[in-house]
Amino acid sequence: MASTSEIRKGVVIRQQNDLFVVVEFQHVNPGKGAAFVRTRMKSLATGKVIEITYKTVESVDIVSVDFMTMQYLYKTGDNYAFMNMQSYEQIEMNGDLAGDDAKYLKEGLEVIVGMYEGRPVSIQLPKKVQYKVVEAPPAVKGDSASGNVTKEVVLENGLHVAAPIFIKEGEEILVNTETGEYSARA
Repeated sequence: MASTSEIRKGVVIRQQNDLFVVVEFQHVNPGKGAAFVRTRMKSLATGKVIEITYKTVESVDIVSVDFMTMQYLYKTGDNYAFMNMQSYEQIEMNGDLAGDDAKYLKEGLEVIVGMYEGRPVSIQLPKKVQYKVVEAPPAVKGDSASGNVTKEVVLENGLHVAAPIFIKEGEEILVNTETGEYSARA
């Protein structure tokens, strides 16, 4: 049994005789009362999403998961294909398990895949990923008068991101995968 402080995104927890992967979590420390951890978890067997709140004094049954670096290859239907960098073995992950992180995947991107009993259960993206801007409206003179002005640009994977007005088509930018925001020029 483990402490609730060890709950993170991608961790697998045994709950109600089923295995759940943590999709979202939030450590809450209210000014009055005891601290707690709010989680959204997806069942590995059924795909059902549940929300559970744990008090910090509770213990949870965290299941051991093997993590390995893999390279994203391509998408087929609802599945995403990854390749083990050492053995060149390929695996496919259901799009439901990839969740919102799937929109940041691009060919050749190295991610950390959590494996439980030989099947993928979660992915961890790098904090920042480099993308090429394929569509950016031109900046208009006078736009910078109000300070931090942004425009919506389209990236090579189809993702729309608010970027500063000086970003042009063809440039490489870094996007924060935790917030989905522009981070810097590459």
